[in-house]
Parts: sequence; C-alpha cells; structure tokens
Amino acid sequence: MSEWLPRDIFRPVSEAEREAVRTAQRALNLDVTGEMDAATQAGLRGVQYVFGLPVTGCLDRATAERLDRLRPPSLKE
Repeated sequence: MSEWLPRDIFRPVSEAEREAVRTAQRALNLDVTGEMDAATQAGLRGVQYVFGLPVTGCLDRATAERLDRLRPPSLKE
C-alpha cells in the first residue's frame, strides 16, 4: 500500500486515495467505504499511538507502512 501513497490523506480526493483508505480500513477491520470517517480516523490514531508516530488520524506513508506490517498475508494485495 505505502509505495504508491501520493500524499498525507485527510480527505481522499481521487480514486487512488479512496483505494488507499479502503486498504487501511480493511487492515483495521472497519467498514470499507473509502471515506475518511470518524472510525477510520480513530483507528489510524490508535495505530499511530501504538507505533510512536505523530497522532494525526490521517493516512500518511509511515502509518500505511505500519498497517501493511499488521495485515495478515491473506489480506495483502
């Protein structure tokens, strides 16, 4: 996921960014909507807190990399 993350995503503005959010939502075991909703932001903040990253609730490269490590092999694309 993280190798094609174009920017920090606070609100997805393209299909590629919505797909990045959907990938994060699957990794967080959330409803997969492609939108940066409150549950997604909370899940991202939790991952950021656990890994000692800045707690922003946005999907950035460092958070995406940590999420990618957490996903089971069956969910990796």
